[in-house]
Amino acid sequence: MKKFIILLLCYICTCLIYSQENNTIIKKDTTQLNEVILIGTRNLSNYRQEKTLSSIDDYLEKSNKITMIKRGNYAWEPTLNNMTSERLNVTIDGMQIFGACTDKMDPITSYVDVSNLKLVTVNSGQEGTENGHNIGGAIDLQLPESKFNNSGLRSSVDLGYETNGNYKTAGLEFEYSNEKFYLNTDGIYRKSDNYDAGNNTEVLFSQFEKYNVSAQGGYKLSNNTSIDANIIYDKATDIGYPALPMDVSLAEALITSLTYNYQSNLSYIKSWETKLYFNTVTHIMDDSKRPDVPIRMDMPGWSDTYGFYSKLKLVENKHQLHFNLNGFYNRSLAEMTMYPNDSNQPSMFMYTWPDIRTLYSGFYIKDHYTLNDSESINTSVRLGFHNNTIAKDEGVESLKIFYPNTTDSKNRFLTSVASNYHLHKNDYQLSFGLGYGERAPSVSEGYGFFLYNSFDNFDYIGNPNLKNEKSIEANIKANYQFGDFTIGLESSYFHIKDYIIGEIDPSSTSMTIGANGVKLYTALDYASIFDIYLNTDFQFNNQFSINTSLGYNHGKGSNNEHLPLIKPLSYLAELTYATTHFNAALQFEGNGNQSNYSSFYGETETAPYGVLNLNLGNMYYLKSNKLVLKYGIENILDTYFSTYADWNNIPRQGRNFYINTSFVFN
Repeated sequence: MKKFIILLLCYICTCLIYSQENNTIIKKDTTQLNEVILIGTRNLSNYRQEKTLSSIDDYLEKSNKITMIKRGNYAWEPTLNNMTSERLNVTIDGMQIFGACTDKMDPITSYVDVSNLKLVTVNSGQEGTENGHNIGGAIDLQLPESKFNNSGLRSSVDLGYETNGNYKTAGLEFEYSNEKFYLNTDGIYRKSDNYDAGNNTEVLFSQFEKYNVSAQGGYKLSNNTSIDANIIYDKATDIGYPALPMDVSLAEALITSLTYNYQSNLSYIKSWETKLYFNTVTHIMDDSKRPDVPIRMDMPGWSDTYGFYSKLKLVENKHQLHFNLNGFYNRSLAEMTMYPNDSNQPSMFMYTWPDIRTLYSGFYIKDHYTLNDSESINTSVRLGFHNNTIAKDEGVESLKIFYPNTTDSKNRFLTSVASNYHLHKNDYQLSFGLGYGERAPSVSEGYGFFLYNSFDNFDYIGNPNLKNEKSIEANIKANYQFGDFTIGLESSYFHIKDYIIGEIDPSSTSMTIGANGVKLYTALDYASIFDIYLNTDFQFNNQFSINTSLGYNHGKGSNNEHLPLIKPLSYLAELTYATTHFNAALQFEGNGNQSNYSSFYGETETAPYGVLNLNLGNMYYLKSNKLVLKYGIENILDTYFSTYADWNNIPRQGRNFYINTSFVFN
């Protein structure tokens, strides 16, 4: 193995020397939090993208403030500003979609793939309320725009292989467009066996298989108007979750939309987009492949969402006004059936989500006001009405055991306000902002019934009487450039009132065999979350650059206990070399010791770690066609490690060799 690595490094040096002949100026890379993350295969990049066939999860982890919680090798849960999915607004092209798993094994990001998307926008805190209310921020997975570019027929083929887990990926895309009509179809397939952690340690139940197909088409009604239709079908099977006591036999989603677009550069109305959408999700947990389970369980869940939005953009003098009127209706239902090992005993059934119906309607307005050539102010407001209804009588009666005054319906009114000042000069940029936001409890927090959490080994009961969670936030971001050296600082602070979290109920008995007890969702008086990141970038010349990032995070509740899943000290350093047709990057990343872990909430300490990665890429043009090769080694030293975000401290992947090939036919 050492000989192989030495030979590979020699190869890199040879390529670097050879590539010095090309003096093309390349746009330098950064490690700062990008509000826009390019994804689609049409944006194939030989810079930041280590793999052209990376999963959505891999792309999201490139942002400073996003960390992915891993319960296995598939369907990682994004966190933003140290807040999990309940406090975020994750959408697909502005469409609301909700997972069907009570254990959060199917985050929204797991139901799309890189072949579906063009980019991802990430907005922190109340800057992310365009599509809905949140506390921590928003992630919008955006579909490609209309393509009436008269390019005729184009296609691309993608292939990938990774040695760790025998991981195989294949993708195919066809696109046709003329001046009045376009059609784009694509598909991608992924399959992995169990992966190995460091020191060739196999991680059992970490396999998965998935395919995703989509089609997007449009017709131009006039020079300014068009209609688009989109459909995505995503299906994953045989998904193992080594950090959990159960696996998933099926995770399936159908996502559809119909959109009307108006675009103009002449009128007061610059754009008007109206979308109708429907999506349905089916998720089935089972433990049939696990040995020696104390009692076998089936846990299916379903989520259906109908929605719309209408977005309008106006420009008048120094004002750019954005409006969004949106609404959705969601049905979330989950069941659990337990089968005793003794066949003479009857099976036991209950609703874990008792058919919760959620109706929301809201209105958003944002004004981007230009003070002068270098200064501007963004101000936004969102107002919303939120209603939950329990459709199953059994659900109402079950919750009345814990909350006698429970009714089958609950109305809430939600408010979000934010304002940000931006200053942009030639060699420095500065922005700071304030915000206030509210969110309603999630379905699990409000209405979940005996939801087992393997993180702290407690069953959880929802609380329909919870107050809206409220947050006051402040943020600042500054960048200064000294010639070829750039330094940036960004920080945010959240003071969250009525912070929703579980609290032990000593009078209740757990349902799950071996659980420590029962927790009822309640609220702390407040919690505070703080983060700060220092980013630097130095451009040695047109080819060489180095960028670094150092981050610190802290979270504490009014009970003086540390909050769970708060990122410890983190660091990253990356040396890159890039020309038109070749690039290489050597990356060292890691976390410090998790000294402020939350034992009160079941968290255990994770040790510090550092991982060394190497990625390379070549780009070739064959007439009008393009071939991109990406290859490299992850975890070169085969380090055995876990991060704070690895559920129950499951280990990350050990050494992994990979190669991705993408061929675009024009």
